Amino acid sequence: MRSNLILRCASAVCLTMLLILGCTAPTLYAQGGEPQYFAIRGAKVVPVSGPPIENATIVISRGLITAIGKDVAVPPEAWVVDGKGLIVYPGLFDSFTDVGIPSVPPAGGEGGPRRSQESARGPEDRPGSTAWRSVADEVSLSDKRIETWRSAGFTTVVSAPKGGIFPGQAAVLDLAGERAGDLVVKSPVAIPLSLQPTGGFGSGFPSSSMGVLAYVHQVWLDTEWSSKAQAIYEKNPRSTARPRYDRTEAALAEALEDHALVLIPANNSVQLRRALELVDRWHVNGAIYGGQMAYEVAPEIAARKLPVLVNLKWPEAEKDADPEDKPSLRTLQFRDRAPSSPVALTKAGVKFALYSGGITTPKDILKAAKKSIDAGLAPDAALRALTLSAAEIFGVADRLGSIENGKIANLVIADGDLFEEKTKIKMVFVDGHRFEVREPEKPKEPPKGDITGKWKLSYTTPEGPEESSADLAMDKDGTVSGTLTSKRGTASIISGYLSDDRFSFTINIPIEGSPADVTFSGTFDGTSLKGTISVQGITIEFTGVKPGAAASSTMVSLGGAQ
Repeated sequence: MRSNLILRCASAVCLTMLLILGCTAPTLYAQGGEPQYFAIRGAKVVPVSGPPIENATIVISRGLITAIGKDVAVPPEAWVVDGKGLIVYPGLFDSFTDVGIPSVPPAGGEGGPRRSQESARGPEDRPGSTAWRSVADEVSLSDKRIETWRSAGFTTVVSAPKGGIFPGQAAVLDLAGERAGDLVVKSPVAIPLSLQPTGGFGSGFPSSSMGVLAYVHQVWLDTEWSSKAQAIYEKNPRSTARPRYDRTEAALAEALEDHALVLIPANNSVQLRRALELVDRWHVNGAIYGGQMAYEVAPEIAARKLPVLVNLKWPEAEKDADPEDKPSLRTLQFRDRAPSSPVALTKAGVKFALYSGGITTPKDILKAAKKSIDAGLAPDAALRALTLSAAEIFGVADRLGSIENGKIANLVIADGDLFEEKTKIKMVFVDGHRFEVREPEKPKEPPKGDITGKWKLSYTTPEGPEESSADLAMDKDGTVSGTLTSKRGTASIISGYLSDDRFSFTINIPIEGSPADVTFSGTFDGTSLKGTISVQGITIEFTGVKPGAAASSTMVSLGGAQ
């Protein structure tokens, strides 16, 4: 009996550690046992497609919005959410990201591993091209960013592969589901391009920006020729030579036939003007991403009627830059004026959306959008750029982007204006499923020291010693954010603090379909961490040191021994 108890405890501890390290297959679905009908009653509703409605009710039935208004009847089977004092917005869009897909692309390209080992000699080798890759096929529920983005109010993303000149095909994803396929709203919606050379000088074709442009132009010509040749062959296969099959051409032709946008990178004025010419030269349905210097060329973009995805990772000085290296006046002007680009695009009549770019903490996305508001962008225009305009650009405005009857019930419920720093998101609906957003615990006393930095965490499981790393950042009030990483993956910290010398930070991992918190807590003495890891009533002791500090401590000890 006692041995069975020990075995059960050991299994539970082992399972705990596996969960902590992120290798359990998650389900990103709402809390179990909920009905399929909801009514949000007495809230202020901001549809985006129309004026705000005070003291309104929204009815959600089987994932869709079925009624909105002041005098809407609440179905008897609906779960009623009290909206008094709250504001309901459409779910937010991140218009260009890789949230939802693995960070490392599949090995090898066309032609298998040989392509990854040999330098490309010319366009016929199809360097940097994996156009057949589809986010719809690669989306993974194991990406912990899905929950962190959702908790920040983002219910939808346009997710795209990374790596290479033609990395693959983007898809619109909703950030919840029981299976990976549940996340896919529409695919493909875009073909993103990178115009960066695939290698340095002498490393193979293309090794220069001019070579990349020539190569991309050739790919479009080849794709157009291939499509026409295939059509001719299908009409008369008996007396026509069979066209050669090319995987890149076939994938691009199919995506273009599905009206996928070609996303062209362009951030400064030279690149933006070049992008306008490239769209005409390539004869594609294009859009620009980057757009941070649009304040200089907005009228020209408007004349070509191209949509723009504006990167919210605003330019700034590098933190470890040489203080003697003085930036040019042009650079300083760019840093100052970049947040005004959405204003310039609005005045010129250009349709634009906003995306996270290099922002890794989703709550900072709205802070970055607020900088454009401070630069003169109307708040309702900023909201539209994060909702309906994004849906329009990617061809899903018939189902997403605003609060209207018949649309997917993607909603954000907050206690104030989304762009105000003190506003808290209380609840999120994705495909009609409810997710409550927890309030992070705040420190009660001023922190003793600064816990910021990279930490090596050590603990012992029944299988032996284990390690993971925590990359922590602390605000002045003691609030802690960051990530926890092991060889099995990375999880974002959903709440954390340092109060006096006591710390606590929590990650969240779905366990058997239900979200579960894993909390690291203990004491901080200025140089080390000591405490316990807790999940579902089970605790394991751990210690933490900064790798550099550990080495220094060892050297001091050895020096003292001498």
